Amino acid sequence: MNDRRGGVRPDILLLHFTNMTTAEAAVERLCDPAVIPPVSCHYVIAEDGRLWQLVPEDKRAWHAGLGRWGAVDEVNSRSIGIELANQGAHPFPEPQMRVLERLVRGIMDRWAIPPERVIGHSDMAPNRKDDPGPRFDWRRLARQGLAIWPMPGARASLSDFRKLTALVGYGPEFDDADVLKAVRLRYRPWARGPLDAADMAVLADIAARFPVDRQGKRA
Repeated sequence: MNDRRGGVRPDILLLHFTNMTTAEAAVERLCDPAVIPPVSCHYVIAEDGRLWQLVPEDKRAWHAGLGRWGAVDEVNSRSIGIELANQGAHPFPEPQMRVLERLVRGIMDRWAIPPERVIGHSDMAPNRKDDPGPRFDWRRLARQGLAIWPMPGARASLSDFRKLTALVGYGPEFDDADVLKAVRLRYRPWARGPLDAADMAVLADIAARFPVDRQGKRA
């Protein structure tokens, strides 16, 4: 860990899965100074709800890596990271989700983070990450005001795909296939095949209600 660059405050909450066999193994790796490149995260939550804080919230942890969310291209300095013990193949257990919800609510309150800036690692790095994965219940968080979820009824042309994904937050440097994969991991994990009208409805609604840089934030 180190200081956040430029003294910025965190305004993104970034969710991961550990992709390791146990929460303890993840904590050990995140605390190992010999790991190259170095990795760290603010919190780890085990399947049974045990919680570790590894880095103070006001410090910069090394959990995001290369990527972008809207205008932010150095996500480590602008985010607080939470690792959930899971390998992506099974649902997140109830004790883990309850602890996550309390933790997310507290972080959002402390740092005035709006629900649209609670994102997954796959959102900001769609070319290399898929966590927290298709089994994570984003809709459950959204029902409590801890994330966002699309409302039905919006429409948009398939040709507006990259215009809308940019408004939502997905970086222009990522290719269409990776961005579509990230959108579906987040909102339509059951979907297959080429871009379709249902994908565009999701993007049109989120872009209209929650444009990523509506508060004028800068990297």
